[in-house]
Amino acid sequence: MTNLDITDATARLIARLDAAETEPGAVRLRQRSYDLLDLSPGASMVDVGCGAGRAVAELNERGVTAIGVDRDELMVDTARERWPGVEFRIGTAQSLPIPDQAVTGYRADKVLHEVPDPAAALAEARRVLAPGGRIVLVGQDWDALMIDSSHPELTRTILRASADLVPNPQAARAYRNLLLDAGFQDVTVEAYTGIFTERNFLPIVEGFAAMAVTAGSITRERSAEWVRDQRSRASKERLFVAFPLFVASARRP
Repeated sequence: MTNLDITDATARLIARLDAAETEPGAVRLRQRSYDLLDLSPGASMVDVGCGAGRAVAELNERGVTAIGVDRDELMVDTARERWPGVEFRIGTAQSLPIPDQAVTGYRADKVLHEVPDPAAALAEARRVLAPGGRIVLVGQDWDALMIDSSHPELTRTILRASADLVPNPQAARAYRNLLLDAGFQDVTVEAYTGIFTERNFLPIVEGFAAMAVTAGSITRERSAEWVRDQRSRASKERLFVAFPLFVASARRP
């Protein structure tokens, strides 16, 4: 992949994130994750896989000293441009640019399914958290995604292909056991259903078809047919996407 391809891929991802993050349900879930961190003004935290930095900026507005970390340099550059004065660093969930026991909060929103070894990521989370620090994980189950469509069999193929491209599509359903295995205490899990019907979610829906083409599961012609149906639905306010979301929280002993 060329540098131009990488830049274009990041730009498309940012567009999809912007669409998803402004949905009312996504806003409520993000606020819930902040509440579960239980951080007082002046506390410090890291937001792992911060993307374009919206959550980091919102946490700083709450008086928390939040640092955003993302592996994508172009994503970090975008975050710095959008939120001047907020700190963003390049790093991965398995190797955070944070000293031992330096923060009292750790947040990872839709991250662990992208990590080859979620257990290693949670070991790193425990390393950077001070004793008593809080961790919150948010994520969707990629094997339970639902999209209303005029082509149900084609939809199954597309969604299966999309899930198969994710390193750990079932990571969210494993949050509780992953946290327990990592030695965290007071583990709780909340379940929500994300329902998206707004037209601005369409780029994400189209992205699923593009992923299926990349995987070789469907042809470009079949992808175009499916996308036309979804665009038609969106134009008539009939778009419907749903998937289970899990929010896990715990405390470092």
